[in-house]
Amino acid sequence: MKILLIAAMIAAAAAPATAAAPDMARWQAQAARVTIRRDDWGIAHVHGRTDADAVFGMIYAQAEDDFNRVETNFINAQGRLAEAEGEAAIWRDLRMKLFITPEALKADYARSPAWLKDLMVAWADALNFYLATHPQVKPRVITHFEPWMALSFSEGSIGGDIESVSLGQLEAFYGQKPVAPSAVETGARRPEPLGSNGFAIAPSHSRDGHALLLINPHTSFFFRSEAKVESDAGLNVYGAATWGQFFTYQGFNATAGWMHTTSGADAVDEYVETTRTVAGRTEYRFGTEWRPMTLVEVTVPYRDAAGVLQSRRFTTFRTVHGPVVRAADGKWISVALMNKPLAALEQSFLRTKAADLAGFLKVAERKANSSNNTIFASAKGEIAYLHPQFMPRRDDRFDYSRPVDGSDPATAWQGEHALSELPQVLTPKNGWVTNTNNWPWHAAGADSPSAAAFPRYMDKAGENPRGPNAVRVLSARRDFTVDSLLAAAYDSYLTGFASLVPTLVAAYDRLPAADPQRAALAAPIAALRGWDYRSSETSVPMALATFWGESLVARFGAAARQDDEALVPFLVARPSDADRLDAFAEATERLTRDFGTWDTPWGQINRFQRLTGDLVQPFDDSKPSLPIGFSSSQWGSLPAFGARPWPGTKRWYGTYGNSFVAVVEFGPAVSARAISAGGQSGDPASPHFNDQAERYRSHDFRRVYFTDAALKGHVERSYRPGE
Repeated sequence: MKILLIAAMIAAAAAPATAAAPDMARWQAQAARVTIRRDDWGIAHVHGRTDADAVFGMIYAQAEDDFNRVETNFINAQGRLAEAEGEAAIWRDLRMKLFITPEALKADYARSPAWLKDLMVAWADALNFYLATHPQVKPRVITHFEPWMALSFSEGSIGGDIESVSLGQLEAFYGQKPVAPSAVETGARRPEPLGSNGFAIAPSHSRDGHALLLINPHTSFFFRSEAKVESDAGLNVYGAATWGQFFTYQGFNATAGWMHTTSGADAVDEYVETTRTVAGRTEYRFGTEWRPMTLVEVTVPYRDAAGVLQSRRFTTFRTVHGPVVRAADGKWISVALMNKPLAALEQSFLRTKAADLAGFLKVAERKANSSNNTIFASAKGEIAYLHPQFMPRRDDRFDYSRPVDGSDPATAWQGEHALSELPQVLTPKNGWVTNTNNWPWHAAGADSPSAAAFPRYMDKAGENPRGPNAVRVLSARRDFTVDSLLAAAYDSYLTGFASLVPTLVAAYDRLPAADPQRAALAAPIAALRGWDYRSSETSVPMALATFWGESLVARFGAAARQDDEALVPFLVARPSDADRLDAFAEATERLTRDFGTWDTPWGQINRFQRLTGDLVQPFDDSKPSLPIGFSSSQWGSLPAFGARPWPGTKRWYGTYGNSFVAVVEFGPAVSARAISAGGQSGDPASPHFNDQAERYRSHDFRRVYFTDAALKGHVERSYRPGE
């Protein structure tokens, strides 16, 4: 061990790093207090004397596995993506810079509690030490990490509140040019729904009298890094951390676990501003006053086509509500959203050390989670559904799902709700809680909160096809085990198609006997008529229904979006018989054209493939891939696999859906099983780049090595950072 450490020190000294000698000495001293053990799946088990030591080891291990993803997340979080990716990323950077500035983050860092400063210093030191000891790794933008940078990305969800601001409309406003809306913005193409599934089972509904937790985030694949992180100061957590973050976002400790699902709560509001120009000064009305618009100069550096660093300067506008982000019908629209990076980072880390529900709720009093519901379980038998804790108090006379009149002070935020005023479910009698990104009114069966008791803005998502599916599987038994909860999570029934397909069959049955479509569509309709609405690799009806559904979305998605209606109910009610049959004829023709026959099994179309570690993955029909039997969550599938054809492919390849998934049992000792799409490493040369893919396909979850006893015999390598 000493020889290896000396060798690492020599290599570090020889590296063309800019680290000063005192920095290197501090890094090496901290590395000596950290041990990283890689298990037989490549997952890092990190131990440090202090929490800061553990964070140092955790982030160093993440950098080893995929520094590119670590750096990219923080390039994006600081509004610096265009420095790496060129002029096309300017608008994404501008959007970030409307809310995030280095000056504000440095001020937050200066007033941070000492314990959090220690963690942020350890975070930056780990990344700088990694770069100093790996001179072959060339950062795209950030060559030196500063502790305050950790505050730029303090909440680990897949899509934060800032992403609700349309890039196209932002460009149209500040670029002063028309920008055509994308197919996603018009509704002509539906992206894979953002979201996740969380289930918690009380001891009363488990076979062995233990609380159970399903952690099932639907994210882009390879979005998070799996790890076990512990310290002698009480940190002892397992789960998935978003690349570059030093807290476990989805996971569990020895006595409690948590699962976050993207929420439909309304915590982001738009305001229609009434403006005028007086003597060259822009003003906006607020009540009886005309107030001067706050002007903020924002500079966005970008790399031009020749690789030379350039910059664009924007004069941005702010009102009492927030920055102006677009225009509509000649009016300027500003946006209000949560911007509490310090409280968010505190809450994100401290909840990983909460031992029970009371401790978890105490941490939640920081009220810095705006975009996620939480499903919780503990060794005490507690289960809970928790609404996002940041909830602005508003006048419920107004419909905040649409832009409201910014000139009326009554529409402005009026402080924040207390946690006791939010819809939540704490250890209900029915024995389970769930959320599938749907409203909270079905979270616990008969013990769910009542919508009538809360303001309308507590939810704007409504129900989705996965919600009834979750209630169905959780209501089906009172003797759940890890295995049966896992089976429920992968139940293949599709509530969306169970509603939609009968409308197609009925339309076919109403065709006149002489209609040419009766003969042309007879065989594929017969396949659907006998379908049990379950997805599998061998299912021909699944392929038919999916291609038909895509055709309907192309025809009616924009109208559904314009009417602000849920997709499946809209498609059940709106299309005519001719619309349904023409879309189905189009689907069968496309299947025949792309795959040689309309009766192609779903698994021949729907595939998992990982060829490179690129952030934007390439796909190739001629390269190896695996069939996947589950499907898009928009049709009600509990396990999600969002796939589509890519340039040059006929097959559909998934990039989004089930990624890191775990089932946890809180018995006398915590135990768990888990799976991650592909593998732990972003390096195609690593044996852990794609070693979980077959298990992912069959959802054959591996055992989690939570304790030293469980890890014994499964350690591939033990080392200290820098060795």
